[in-house]
Amino acid sequence: MAKAMEDFARVFGAQPALPIARLVSVETDIGRGLHAFSIVGLPDKAVEEARDRVASAIKNSGLVSPKSTNKKIVISLAPAELKKEGAAFDLPVALSYMQAVGDITFDPSGKLFVGELALDGTLRPVRGALSIALLARQEGIDELYMPAENVVEASLVSGLTIYPVSTLADVIRHLKADDDFRIASAGSYDMGSEDVFDSPISLADIRGQESAKRGLEIAAAGRHNIALYGPPGTGKTMLARTATALLPPLSEEEMIEVTAIHSLAGTLVGHAVRRPPFRSPHHTSSYASLIGGGTIPRPGEVTLAHRGVLFLDEFPEFHRDVVNALREPLEDAQVSVSRSRASATFPANFMLIAALNPCPCGKYGQSSTGRSTHGHGDCKCMPATVERYRRKISGPVADRIDMWVHVGDMPPESLRVGVKKEVDDTQVVRERIVQARQRQAARFKGIKGKTTNADMGPKEIETLAQLSEKAEETLIAAAKSMKLSARGYHRTIKLARTIADLAGSETIEPSHMLEALQYRVREI
Repeated sequence: MAKAMEDFARVFGAQPALPIARLVSVETDIGRGLHAFSIVGLPDKAVEEARDRVASAIKNSGLVSPKSTNKKIVISLAPAELKKEGAAFDLPVALSYMQAVGDITFDPSGKLFVGELALDGTLRPVRGALSIALLARQEGIDELYMPAENVVEASLVSGLTIYPVSTLADVIRHLKADDDFRIASAGSYDMGSEDVFDSPISLADIRGQESAKRGLEIAAAGRHNIALYGPPGTGKTMLARTATALLPPLSEEEMIEVTAIHSLAGTLVGHAVRRPPFRSPHHTSSYASLIGGGTIPRPGEVTLAHRGVLFLDEFPEFHRDVVNALREPLEDAQVSVSRSRASATFPANFMLIAALNPCPCGKYGQSSTGRSTHGHGDCKCMPATVERYRRKISGPVADRIDMWVHVGDMPPESLRVGVKKEVDDTQVVRERIVQARQRQAARFKGIKGKTTNADMGPKEIETLAQLSEKAEETLIAAAKSMKLSARGYHRTIKLARTIADLAGSETIEPSHMLEALQYRVREI
């Protein structure tokens, strides 16, 4: 990997990216002529400004600053067609320059450097450290040098020797005289002892709504998309927020995958994401913030919710274009963002929970139909207003939602304070969900990318979702009367398979199919 000649040097850095970073060769050439210091290779503003940070850091580390020399300095970041962003190239740029001028001499083979330099030579943490560690393992790089604050995160990746760097002077001493400093081995750090099931809201806090709780349990067990609809104040938002306490913790592979996403996005709290993420963007969120975008594509909320929950409260209030953009991630578990300067594909395998009212005022179908009269008057919305409100959820998007669950008003006597259950429903339901997930994991063993029933394609449905003869007859009859689409037909089977898993049944029976079919009925 190394090339050595007079006035030339090459070391290696990385551009953080998803799913893993991109290897970047940092090459320095020292020429004669009037003083110049340039960085080429599609650098953004932060990379261009590395010239000033690197010059001051080298000077304050006891060496001659590049700005005080009478030479032409050209630093190239290759491959040239890859856009370089951020301050992670400061450390490799400084080392490449010092190697070229002869201040230090070392073999860069098997070494990867990353870090932002302060003017005094100390190193600051960077985003995307985990994606860089994944790159190092893939490329067979033995030594990874990065800011000490990033080491715990990078240690999630096994098989690497990670050097926690505090200052540029530390690296210089180590490379000059092999003055080894503390080595952080992967897995040697305490990843925290937080309760992965800890949640401020539990099912016991929600009085009544047993049918809605059952629907949420089924959705969490198979990672199915669910819509909770009903008048305001009936507990839709509280139900959605209990999902974080119901979902099983992430596996080691999923933890690394999700942590890499949040590290790159700058939303990482702590050193690892151990529980499924819960994202709840406001209904005024733009297309780019929800789906992803920007001049250089960045992940949006659908990617930040990967392996977790995306909760869209006031679902019809989102812009229609934003709602329609959910079709690709809901179907393919990924989202492709293309711009004139770049394109990217981000993972987006999440469980959608949508909450919505029956109309803008929320009273549609109340006392006028006799469904409920607890504090609600008749809807005052004009028919055209109600129709426009409902049409914001297009047919293709609605068809991708597996479950439509009504959350109605509760009688006041059921809301009395002081009525407490001896056993928290959350613990009982979570145990059933964990067991159902274990059955699914055993069923999908050896099938890459398939972990839950919601991930099944037509091929897996045919081979793994076994229907009894009567269950199949029930489905066919219902599909004709309900006019189910082919997608709706297959999603009903997947939903019935999850219900059967919760019941511990190897085959899908008529009772499982009938329960699944009732959730396909959309009353809004």
